[in-house]
Amino acid sequence: MTTRDDIEKLIANMALGDRAAFAALYDATSAKLFGVTLRILNNRSEAEDALQEIFIKVWKNADRYQATGNSPMTWLITIARNHAIDIIRARKTAGGDMDDIAALPDAAPGPEASAIASSERAQIDGCLDELKPDHAIAVRSAYLNGDTYADLAARFDVPLNTMRTWLRRSLLKLRDCLSR
Repeated sequence: MTTRDDIEKLIANMALGDRAAFAALYDATSAKLFGVTLRILNNRSEAEDALQEIFIKVWKNADRYQATGNSPMTWLITIARNHAIDIIRARKTAGGDMDDIAALPDAAPGPEASAIASSERAQIDGCLDELKPDHAIAVRSAYLNGDTYADLAARFDVPLNTMRTWLRRSLLKLRDCLSR
C-alpha cells in the first residue's frame, strides 16, 4: 500500500519530470480518482476520459503541490472533483442531453464488488445521518451532485463563508465517523 509520504515523493519527483514517478502515482491513485469522477459524472466512458485529463493536469501542476501536512490524496481528489464538475457545467451550458448516452449498457460490478460497495455505502449513509439534516443535504449536493458553494449558500439562505464552514466541519465529522 502506498503511504502519504510515498505519494508526496512521487508528486515531487513528477515536478522534476520523472515519468516513472508519474506511472507509479497513476498505479497508486487512479482507482480512487476514477471512483470520484465516475460518481460525479455517472458515465463510465466520460469518467475514463476525464481520468486521463486529470492525470495530465496533475503532471503539469505537480510543481504547484506543497506538502502542508494535508493528505496529498486530498489535492488529487480536489483536482479530480473540480475537473468532473467542470465537465458537468460544460454539459449544462452546451444544453446537451446525456440521457441517451447514459442509457447505454455498462459492465456492472460483480457480486463481491457490489457487496463491498453496499457495505461502504451503508457506513457512509450512517455517518451522514449523524450530521444535521441541512448539513447532510449540503454535503451530498456539493460532493455528489457537484453543486457549487454559492448555489448551496443561496439554497440554504446562508452566507457563502457559512456554507464553506458547514461543509468543512461536516467533512471532518464524516472522517471521524468513518474511522471508527
